[in-house]
Amino acid sequence: MKKFPSLVPPSGVHIILDLYECEDVSILNSPEKIKEILIKSVEEAKATLIDIKIHKFSPFGVSGFALISESHISIHTWPEAKYAGVDIYTCGEKTLPKIAADFFIKELKSKKPSIIKIERGIYAEKVSCSD
Repeated sequence: MKKFPSLVPPSGVHIILDLYECEDVSILNSPEKIKEILIKSVEEAKATLIDIKIHKFSPFGVSGFALISESHISIHTWPEAKYAGVDIYTCGEKTLPKIAADFFIKELKSKKPSIIKIERGIYAEKVSCSD
């Protein structure tokens, strides 16, 4: 098995949003609006956008993915359930993932948001990978 050099583990924050009771389902079903919100969320997070992909499902739903220098931000919507799932994963000290999370909650008009914050990389030096 090849050994990886011992490095300082990356530090990152992963915010998982479950956005329930989104008031305006037309937003959840609009690829244009989801793309606009995704791009703006990258700006709100003070992250650097590399690429963005959006996919519209038939008959309902949109998925979007923003590749950022600091990791990624993604969204999957279920308009028929008034629900959106959002992942915001950023590394580094300069990003503001909580601000981006608050932006999604506001823009998708979620009456019942659930937020989980996970610190990433803090135990990386204690974990061994084997194949």
